[in-house]
Amino acid sequence: MRRFDSPNEHFPSVAQAVLLLLANFLLEYLVGALLYDLHGALGLTAAQTTPLVMVIAYGILVVSVMHYCGMGYRDLLHSTKSSVSVTLVLLVPPVLLLVPFALLLDDAVMAVVRQLLPLSRWEEQAFTRMMSGNLPAIIAVCVLAPVFEEMLFRGILLRAFLNHHPRWAAISYSALLFGVAHLNVYQFLLAFSLGLLLGWLYERSRSLLPCIALHAAYNTSVTVLDSMGGSQEVGAPAWLAALAAAGTGAVILRRLLATPPRRTADAA
Repeated sequence: MRRFDSPNEHFPSVAQAVLLLLANFLLEYLVGALLYDLHGALGLTAAQTTPLVMVIAYGILVVSVMHYCGMGYRDLLHSTKSSVSVTLVLLVPPVLLLVPFALLLDDAVMAVVRQLLPLSRWEEQAFTRMMSGNLPAIIAVCVLAPVFEEMLFRGILLRAFLNHHPRWAAISYSALLFGVAHLNVYQFLLAFSLGLLLGWLYERSRSLLPCIALHAAYNTSVTVLDSMGGSQEVGAPAWLAALAAAGTGAVILRRLLATPPRRTADAA
């Protein structure tokens, strides 16, 4: 019998998804304001409130939607009949091969965008805080953001969009919202492109595990490179090596995910 059979299982539509994102921004603002007033009494520093705000706001939103849709955590995280261990062993290694080329491509695109649209002082300060290197910021960027963003954008939004739209339309809508949610043009292009890849990966695997692995590996790599003084001039050999690794990973993923797996929700 179906494990995931609810009258609200097709929620949200694209329009409803936009409202969900606005609700999430409002939740983060309200929780942030509350913790700002209480951080002294709770013994928290300003930096320590960042991951806490993310956990509370995303947690409220994700759990609320899961309850409304009648979803379980298995439905959200891994709704395929393939075992978790097999998915991790087969999909995570080729997924990680994509990361070096994504980093180089992002660096090249960002250089062009910054030439066309120089960063304002406020934007420079925002990126500096994001990549400050303190432990709460690292946890937020490298662990919490990949988990919660994949739960929302792929596990909830894309899952619903695939019930309403053709696969590439659904993937594109989720990627567009993922890019817009970053709230700046500098991250939009990379987030949109990464969102397309993550969307395809989820649509083919019906698992958030490889998506979280790719997202976390990318964010962690960016954080590590920034802590080492930012990107350096990269020559043709590095580009060729990254392209070869990405090509190998893409071929393996294409063969493994030629057809989407059967979901546990559809099992008799």
